[in-house]
Formats: sequence, C-alpha cells, structure tokens
Amino acid sequence: MADPAVQTPTPDIPDKLYFRIGEVSGLVGVEPYVLRYWESEFPQLSPKKSGTGHRLYRKRDVEQLLRIKHLLYDRRFTIEGARQALQEEARAPQRKRLAKSALPAGQQGSLFDSELVTLIRQELRGILQLLRD
Repeated sequence: MADPAVQTPTPDIPDKLYFRIGEVSGLVGVEPYVLRYWESEFPQLSPKKSGTGHRLYRKRDVEQLLRIKHLLYDRRFTIEGARQALQEEARAPQRKRLAKSALPAGQQGSLFDSELVTLIRQELRGILQLLRD
C-alpha cells in the first residue's frame, strides 16, 4: 500500500447525489480540463451528462478521481501505470472470491494459502489425467 507520509489528505466529500465539474475540480484539486482528460484515459470514469451537456459526477467518481490523482501525483505513476493499477485493484476482490469459493466450507483462506495451492494442484493433476486417458 501507499506510504501514509506521502499520501495527500483526502477531502471530505459532501453527501450529494451529483457534483458538477467545478465542484469536483475543487475537491480533487486539479483543473477541469485535467478531469476531462482523465475521463478520456480511464474507462472507469463515466460521468453522466445533464440535458444541457454538463458533466455530473457521482461520489464514487470523485473517489476514483482522488485515487487517480494519488497514483499520478503522489506515487508518480504514468497514465498507463495508473490505469493498470486501477484494473488490478478492481480484479483483486474477484480473485479473493474465486479463491474462497474453490475451497470447501470451513477451509476458506487467502489466494496464497498453501492448502489452496495444494487443492488447485490436485485438481489440475486430475484434469491432466483425464486428458491423457
């Protein structure tokens, strides 16, 4: 995880349904044109558009923008590196769910548990044996 000493403080995000780009710009601390650019570079960002064409960001969009800013400005990732990091973060919970579902009830653990690795290895050997027959 990130070093807390390097991480910028997270602003309090008001409890609202939608935010306009000017509000989000102030919360995130970047110019509106930067937000529009990030929207083109990160497919996770998809603000809704009002009837007049204004961008309307949700709270989760603002949180995602803060995460992007942290990766780019604090951790010094490239755009591509930040995109990959966000994709990996999105996949991590899915991997944990898959790992837990692979084990019988009561034996659920993390992805790297030796018991899980052993179970997967046994399953793969069984599949390999079926393919050879």
